[in-house]
Amino acid sequence: MNELKLSNRKPLFSHFSKYHTIYIFTVILFITGIIFGAVIVNSMTFVQKQDLFFYLDRFFSGYLQEDNISKQALFTNAIFYHIQFLALLFFLGLAVIGLPIIWVLLFVKGVAIGFTVGFFVNQLGFNGLLFSFTSIAPQNLIIIPIYIIASSMAMVFSLTLLQSIFSKRYKQPILQIFYRYTLVFICLMAVMSLAAVLESVVSFETMKILSRNIIN
Repeated sequence: MNELKLSNRKPLFSHFSKYHTIYIFTVILFITGIIFGAVIVNSMTFVQKQDLFFYLDRFFSGYLQEDNISKQALFTNAIFYHIQFLALLFFLGLAVIGLPIIWVLLFVKGVAIGFTVGFFVNQLGFNGLLFSFTSIAPQNLIIIPIYIIASSMAMVFSLTLLQSIFSKRYKQPILQIFYRYTLVFICLMAVMSLAAVLESVVSFETMKILSRNIIN
């Protein structure tokens, strides 16, 4: 039984051992994006911050306080958006020239999160940190690892294609690898549905409650 468990885990360990530098690179790239997003907040002028906060205040006092917003519609929009993004990464992995675009997309995702959290903390202090932790963090605890895994897998597959095309020494069964690649993305899309639930129900309700007490 123990030998069976080890044999099941061996391909996963072998994969991470072989491509750990790619995963480390994607994590560093994403963190760099977060830091860059926070730096953008600090580089904004007082007027720019006030204008943006005014629009956000209008959003929270208007859209979030509406009672006729359908949770099902929010879930549908969230899952559709995330599946679209994962599908884009999937097809970029199939394209040999898709690597730079994958890097840009992952970096931009980091910038968006870093800017959002940094702006709320900059404008609201501890209340902004509380708002970010309770309303933004829950779904992103799932979304961020999935995006990092998806980006890394797309990079791995793209590099495997490059090796197979330009090097006779690294010929691999591309069709078999493609099936595994597709299966991984299908699993990631399925897990992303949990993040969509958190985003459309838990985070939305928390955002509504906190917006009444913190922002408005």
